[in-house]
Amino acid sequence: MVEPLRALAGHRRPRPAPPRVRLATRRPGLVVVAAFAAGVGLGTLLLALPVAHRGPGSVGLLEALFTATSALCVTGLAVVDTATAWSPFGQVVILALIQVGGFGIMTLASLLGLVISRRLGLSSRMVAAAETKSLGLGDVRTVLIGVARISVAVEASIAAVLTLRFATTYHHPWGESLWLGVFHAVSAFNNAGFALFSDNLVGFATDPWVCLPLCLAVIVGGLGFPVLLELLRHRHRTRRWSVHTRLTLAMTALLLVGGTLFVTAAEWRNPGTLGALDAPGRLLAGFVQGVMPRTAGFNSVDTGAMNTGTLLGTDVLMFIGGGSAGTAGGIKVGTFAVLLVAIVAELRGDPDAVLFDRRLPAGAVRQALAVALLSVAVVVLATVTLSMTTDHDLDAVLFEVVSAFATVGLSTGITPDLAPGHQLVLVVLMFAGRVGPVTLASALVLRERRRLFRHPEGRPLIG
Repeated sequence: MVEPLRALAGHRRPRPAPPRVRLATRRPGLVVVAAFAAGVGLGTLLLALPVAHRGPGSVGLLEALFTATSALCVTGLAVVDTATAWSPFGQVVILALIQVGGFGIMTLASLLGLVISRRLGLSSRMVAAAETKSLGLGDVRTVLIGVARISVAVEASIAAVLTLRFATTYHHPWGESLWLGVFHAVSAFNNAGFALFSDNLVGFATDPWVCLPLCLAVIVGGLGFPVLLELLRHRHRTRRWSVHTRLTLAMTALLLVGGTLFVTAAEWRNPGTLGALDAPGRLLAGFVQGVMPRTAGFNSVDTGAMNTGTLLGTDVLMFIGGGSAGTAGGIKVGTFAVLLVAIVAELRGDPDAVLFDRRLPAGAVRQALAVALLSVAVVVLATVTLSMTTDHDLDAVLFEVVSAFATVGLSTGITPDLAPGHQLVLVVLMFAGRVGPVTLASALVLRERRRLFRHPEGRPLIG
């Protein structure tokens, strides 16, 4: 009887298993990282196939990895000439990666917002729904269909204009013109910057029928899906625009005008860039170079011939980037605007940061500060690492690093000459720049929690 009693005494009812929580709800940022990592791996394998490049041995595994990462992360940096190194199959793979990367980041970022809204409390969800108006609390189907419709509409319109231009003015065969139109339209809307011309857009620097449609696609793609959907819904009722839409439109217009004026004035007499063109050509090329740091990567003049001051100013434009939940990179215009408003409020002595008659929560300011400072730390660390181990000038190294992290694709021309280890650093920067700000911002929001106590205040000396 001892053994049965011991058995009964040691017998305990099993604890009920905790409810299974989906990874997308518990760790949504990991889903984004895993999806893009899988895409990079698949793209690398496809581009490494002999059928993907034109000559045997012309492209190695590192070049395939770099190009796949740049295409999927819609960056545009390249270590080989896209027009001559890759076969038609390889170019189709690059186009597919660009489309998947652009569509994926818009969809994932928008869906990530829905996941976050579900994780927030009821009052926070109601406030978010009232403010955004563009996304419901759980309408995933609207996100998917909306992103797909907008992408197809913009890309098809731009492709039609480019196809007609290439066929009628530059006398390409209609089949080739269609391919060129589709490729560059997709590359522009997704802010990728890949081109099927060895000199990118330099040969079209004075052609507004090529440059302006591409610029339009870049601007629209960089606004972000929530803004585009809200503009379509309330295009005649501007009073119903949310703070996010007003902020994105205002900052985009400000940076486009400011960037265009800055580049045009700084490079007006530079014979290596705008100085070689007539006055209308300078204005058009200046506008293109003011738009592309938003973060497309096309260039209609030689970026490597720009003045040092222009490169530094372009670094700032690239680092800021475009709108949230869009195809643009950078820390996003919303992050920059929140920090700017907070600084103005502090200088004026206002207790609250106010934007469009709405008080910004302190959590939003802290999150913007975290995203900006961590991004600065990544850029500085990579720049110091590369500058200490290469013979290139600091301004060129900083330009390549910011271009990679902000997923822009503009280059001074030193990327193909970098050592394999340095190119791997740029690969990491492109990947981190594409998924990092999104996952970091979502993680900061999801980590918010209420405390039942507050520590006593202590004020250190500032400045």
